[in-house]
Amino acid sequence: MNKWKKSWSMMLVIMIMAVLTACGSTEEAGGEEKADKKISIGQVSWAENIAVTNMWKVILEDKGYDVKLTNLNMGSTMAALKSGDLDASLEIWLPVQDANYLESYQDTVNFSDATWYDNAKVGLVVPAYMEDVNSIEDLNEHKEKFEGNIVGLDPGAGTMEVTEQLIKDYDLNYVLQSSSEPAMLAEIGEAIKDKQPIVAPLWSPHWIFSKYDLKFLEDPKKVYGGIEKIHHATRLGFAEDYPEVKEWFKNWKMNDQQIGELINVVENSEEPIDGARKWVEENQDLIGEWVK
Repeated sequence: MNKWKKSWSMMLVIMIMAVLTACGSTEEAGGEEKADKKISIGQVSWAENIAVTNMWKVILEDKGYDVKLTNLNMGSTMAALKSGDLDASLEIWLPVQDANYLESYQDTVNFSDATWYDNAKVGLVVPAYMEDVNSIEDLNEHKEKFEGNIVGLDPGAGTMEVTEQLIKDYDLNYVLQSSSEPAMLAEIGEAIKDKQPIVAPLWSPHWIFSKYDLKFLEDPKKVYGGIEKIHHATRLGFAEDYPEVKEWFKNWKMNDQQIGELINVVENSEEPIDGARKWVEENQDLIGEWVK
């Protein structure tokens, strides 16, 4: 019996030492990575945003993280980053489209200097068959064709706010209709099917340009700006809690072909996560450059 007690005591000592050693290792690492490894990412209902958020969900979960995607508009996303209820937003367009959010939240949200896409463009588009409408300055002359409406998307989107400013700057006799990106795209599709006029704010990269023949209207006043770059943003303290992921986001770069293929496979999958997983499996070399 004494022998058994000694053995049990020895085992207990070993177990306690193991636990203390494990705790000590975590402390020595200076809390390099949060123990629960849970990350929440905001998702906006835009085609490229759904594609990249699901892509990162797959990548991070493959690395042992527990990732939650939360559907929000841009205004709610920024507020959630400020409050710390959200860890990251993967799509911030600068210097023009989301400049208002940068100005409002620059002291309470971390806007990364790193960009993952450097050739973005925003503007009003019309079908290519509208040969007599090539500039924003042409719109008032053809107001009746469009019934004085610009078909828009989510009211919280930076592009919608810039478009409202554009209406004022060009003195357009138009009303900007807010809805959602899917509803806007559906309206564009219906109009093109019947060869009807339609004008809407759109951006590149976007899968719709591979489906329909659309053209950007010239913007002489440069209200939409020129080339836009897409950044990511995180809550304050994220870099300290997840230094590894912070570096991965910083390393993330995509070109036209890569983002186009990702959006296409996600759009054509039954579930976005399935398409993202397929793309990730087929692009391990590229992803390896980000998560090194």
